[in-house]
Amino acid sequence: MIKALADCLRYNRWANLALLDACRVLTDEQLDARATGSSRSVRELFSHLVGSELTFVLRTKGRQHEGESRHVEPWPGFDVLRPVAASSGDDLIAIAAGLDEDEFVALPFKGKTYEYPKGFFLLHAIEHGVEHRTEIKIALALIGIATPDLDGWFYSEAAGYGREVAGKTDPRAV
Repeated sequence: MIKALADCLRYNRWANLALLDACRVLTDEQLDARATGSSRSVRELFSHLVGSELTFVLRTKGRQHEGESRHVEPWPGFDVLRPVAASSGDDLIAIAAGLDEDEFVALPFKGKTYEYPKGFFLLHAIEHGVEHRTEIKIALALIGIATPDLDGWFYSEAAGYGREVAGKTDPRAV
């Protein structure tokens, strides 16, 4: 189970970096695009996405709101944002790889303390990434900008999955 969670976070890191890399060529006007009904521009969504991953890492340690977003907010540009995204992605993967599924984290919030399974913050990071990458892709699609396909099949190629097995044929594949 832990390996599968780490694999999901590897996909999350890959998808974040693929979208960041594809958007490096965008103009300021394009980075200021918003999906209909969205309160954030593409650049603000990228900053929020990466800053939140820094927060998820802290939450697995029972900490939060230590100024972690100062690294990415306000918009620092792609040259700063990409390495922070790569590093926070690596941190989340490492946390998943060493996860004790029975471990809980006590998290203070507004004068009270709440207990969560440590893995919940990793799940939240994955869901949060999907949500905001989709929002970025929609905002860009509305102004005619093509974005990379972040489907799992494309990740499988990047991860080295699905290699042809030499000398093995499946009679059903004919």
